[in-house]
Amino acid sequence: MRLRNGGDIIGALDIGSHKVACLILEAPVNRGGQPLAPRILGVGHQRSRGLKSGVITDANEAETAIRSAVAQAERTAGVTLQSVYAAITCGRLSSLSFAAHAQIAGSVGDGDIGRIFEGARAYAERDGRTLVHMNRKAFRLDGAVGGDDPRGLAAAKLTADMHAVTADAGAFANLMHVVERCHLSVAGLVAAPYASALAVTSEDERRFGVTVIDMGGGTTTWAVFHEGLFANCEVLATGGHHLTFDIAQNLRCSLAEAERIKALYASMVNAKSDVSDRFSYSPSSSSESGFHQMTRAGLCDVVRPRIDALLQAIATKQQASGYGGGQVVLTGGASQLVGLAAYAAHYFDGPVRLGRPQALPGLATGADSPAFAAVVGLGLVAPDSSTDALDGSQGPPGGYLSRVGRWIGSSF
Repeated sequence: MRLRNGGDIIGALDIGSHKVACLILEAPVNRGGQPLAPRILGVGHQRSRGLKSGVITDANEAETAIRSAVAQAERTAGVTLQSVYAAITCGRLSSLSFAAHAQIAGSVGDGDIGRIFEGARAYAERDGRTLVHMNRKAFRLDGAVGGDDPRGLAAAKLTADMHAVTADAGAFANLMHVVERCHLSVAGLVAAPYASALAVTSEDERRFGVTVIDMGGGTTTWAVFHEGLFANCEVLATGGHHLTFDIAQNLRCSLAEAERIKALYASMVNAKSDVSDRFSYSPSSSSESGFHQMTRAGLCDVVRPRIDALLQAIATKQQASGYGGGQVVLTGGASQLVGLAAYAAHYFDGPVRLGRPQALPGLATGADSPAFAAVVGLGLVAPDSSTDALDGSQGPPGGYLSRVGRWIGSSF
């Protein structure tokens, strides 16, 4: 929806395993047509249904949850959305770094840049994968660093060091189908870990190097920024729900009771008093009368193995990617476990902090928590939908997904 001053009304949609969140933003522009800071008009969120680890498992249930979240945001904002920008975690989201080459006849021109990015896209989409995001990390001319803009420079071969994020085509198409069933078109897509990272880090942190770990309900994702550029992301099918299951299984209580126990009593910090500090809870079996009890120390022993396994897996993959060390930021709903940031510092070769999304005007209390990092990140990047042709940033490719458009504009 276009505003009178040339700005836009933008919808941002994060479809997670624990919740569906929708933001409606006003993206004004100044007299020169440059985007100004967005302002939140409406927020909606509902418990997810029909999803598991970010993947659609029941289209009807997922559609109901999305419709409810969008309708809630529309009522608050007083507008009706026709399209949304959506965050994506499904389809075994993964990163790929590679070099794309083009032979040059004389000096580098726009056509050479176009050929190199088209070839990079074709390479990223092999083996049934769908391109979600692609960005250029560096240009090289005949093997030497070629700067940010090699056009007009003489060379025999142009090389672009690329980073791409891809997803399985089937899971990707299912997500698109469910959103479209809600009478919404998808204006663009962004990898959820990328959006979360933009919401909780500063430009300086991204320039100096940072890893943002978003611990959601059914998945944990992380994004790496190196020298200010998006360099790597991965997804693990483990999240806060798995902690809830562990508590329910060990304490023999319902999932709802386990969720309450996790929120009120779970901690990664062991105090001396925790050995004797007890809490009561209801057992799951109706045949058992009264309440059961557990100490805080005992609960920590239940929670810690899952957290240890998750942090170790991330640290191992991070080192294998070549981007180990540096600042680590934890975000997402499950990151709010008491003492987690300090505990995670033992696994990473750098400082660890808890990240909250940037405070956008109009963002309601509660929606400024780490659990809303991805959808707030969408709101930050969606208003600026232009890109430099030399950047290579893009979202959905052409073909049967061409009606969706490209994320952050056209690359070529």
